Amino acid sequence: MSHPPAPIELQDLDHAVEAMLARIDGPLHLAAPLGLGKPHRLLNALYARVATDPTRRLHVYTALSLDPPRGRSDLERRFLDPLVARLYGDDFPRLAYVAAQKRDALPANVEVEEFYLQSGALLGSTQAQRRYASLNYTHVARALADRGVNLVLQKVAANADGTRLSLSSNTDLTFDTLDAIAARGLPRPLLVAEVDPRLPWLDGQAVVDADWFDLVVRPPAPHPPLFALPREPVGDVEHAIGLYASALVRDGGTLQIGIGALADALCHALVLRHTDNAAYRRVLEALSPGIATHPAVIASGGLGPFEHGLYGCSEMINEGFRALVQHGVLRRKVVDDDALMQRLADGNASDADRARLAREGEFLHGAFYLGSPAFYEWLRTLDADTRRGIGMRRVGEVNELYGGHEARERLQRRDARFFNTCMMATALGAAVSDGLDDGRVVSGVGGQYNFVAMAHALPDARSTLLLRAARGRGPSRASNIRWAYGHATIPRHLRDVYVTEYGIADLRAKVDEDCVLAMAAVAEAPFQSGLLDDARANRKLDAGFTAPAAWSRNTPERLRAALAPFRRDGTLPDYPLGSDFTPVEQRLVKALGWLQAHTDGRLATLRTLLAALAGDAAPDHEALQRMRLDAPRGLRERLAARLVAHALRQA
Repeated sequence: MSHPPAPIELQDLDHAVEAMLARIDGPLHLAAPLGLGKPHRLLNALYARVATDPTRRLHVYTALSLDPPRGRSDLERRFLDPLVARLYGDDFPRLAYVAAQKRDALPANVEVEEFYLQSGALLGSTQAQRRYASLNYTHVARALADRGVNLVLQKVAANADGTRLSLSSNTDLTFDTLDAIAARGLPRPLLVAEVDPRLPWLDGQAVVDADWFDLVVRPPAPHPPLFALPREPVGDVEHAIGLYASALVRDGGTLQIGIGALADALCHALVLRHTDNAAYRRVLEALSPGIATHPAVIASGGLGPFEHGLYGCSEMINEGFRALVQHGVLRRKVVDDDALMQRLADGNASDADRARLAREGEFLHGAFYLGSPAFYEWLRTLDADTRRGIGMRRVGEVNELYGGHEARERLQRRDARFFNTCMMATALGAAVSDGLDDGRVVSGVGGQYNFVAMAHALPDARSTLLLRAARGRGPSRASNIRWAYGHATIPRHLRDVYVTEYGIADLRAKVDEDCVLAMAAVAEAPFQSGLLDDARANRKLDAGFTAPAAWSRNTPERLRAALAPFRRDGTLPDYPLGSDFTPVEQRLVKALGWLQAHTDGRLATLRTLLAALAGDAAPDHEALQRMRLDAPRGLRERLAARLVAHALRQA
């Protein structure tokens, strides 16, 4: 039996670029993983070489090209610059092609095509918007084969002697892409790995022999930090949404969640439900008296702690899963054995079956991961049993049922609850998650459609989309529940469950009139009458319908009052999964958020400025020092210091 040749091993990035260019004639059709799996330094070296050589063309196919934040205003820069330096280091290798995209300055011989954008980061880039590919996550591999990919670059982790490599953060597309290319009868692309000692090692299907790659690059130290997502603060709105959503999860079931403050709030609520069920029930009852009798809650099996635990099956493993594992919520194991899974489902499993499940089973499957520095440290320091319980899989396995093991996956994914977020929803049940009605893309559909469709394909599953009922402040405040919108990510015929801070709207199989009523019931009070008027005008609602008096309680003020005791006693903290901000920065996050909300428009800005100039309370010197405004010079800095001091007092 012949063995593949040993990979070429290099340390110098420029030598690696030379090796790639020597092996590939003509245009480079390069695929790089989304998110964390991109080898930034190697990509930058290749881009720098090709950008100055118009005889070579480079087509990059990727997604979620992560770039550390930059402040857009003076105050944002004062806050962000020290934070970015602390999280990423002063010399973090920002992706050069992203910087060029943002300026619409990619050279003529370089094209970058993405199927998922860093949220909101490229709304102003013509080059990025023109080359966006709207694809379901599970369709990307075949699209890459269609593009004729001839080069794959991926960041990997290595074992102690370097003979084995883990795709670690990104098993999602590499294997599926190679299979799609082989199925088309096309040549295998050149596979290039960049070894990153900081990348956590994960076992199982993520691991390959080093000679699976053609070229292995081991750049010398210092190695830059992994890209980190700072954990966001969780406010009243997010906590309320998380609490409602947590009431829909069935013990012994399956869990998928997205990312962001809403996901953090949901995970905190699930941990609270399991570890302090009495407190959990008190919060829910204060939020929504009688919530335990809501039909959707009853259908999900009640509000008790998790006796059997949950199994996680989520394209993305993130911060929340760490908390769920650490607190014993995520612990129901599955195995890749059809017969054993059937015996478990039938209640016929033997002691030997259960012993094998305990020994070999996995409680969390994911396709990629992304999170904070603390999350990466947790992955790096997992004990052996926990590490064995986490399986990184192809996206074709995680995100759909039809990859070849449908019967087994149906048994594994029992009582599934798929939680994702959206920006807006219509009264008739369509979701707006990734783009605007002018055609510009905010992010991408990613795997959202996959999980919504899977929820309808599994008999006991539900898709739940989380959204804030409204956005903005004062005269500019607007409802996120619209009568209609000129773009939809999830069509209305796939409507299922929506959760806002004001409750749960179950739309599955409902007629249009009932959908309108359910969505109006979880909309913010001032916007309900407009929705109902539109419904009447479009023959979707009885002309004589009158909104119940209880709907008028859907206000931020009432929500704040209901949750205030639990915010004060620490049951619902600002940073339930931990924080990457110092205590001073946490105060500033609140203050700058308040300031942004109260300077929306000329009149609001003038009103806030006058109040700041009139204020004479003792300033927060520590916070002003962090913003480098403790000794302001010139009129601009003195005004900025006054505004920040005022915002700190108000927030």
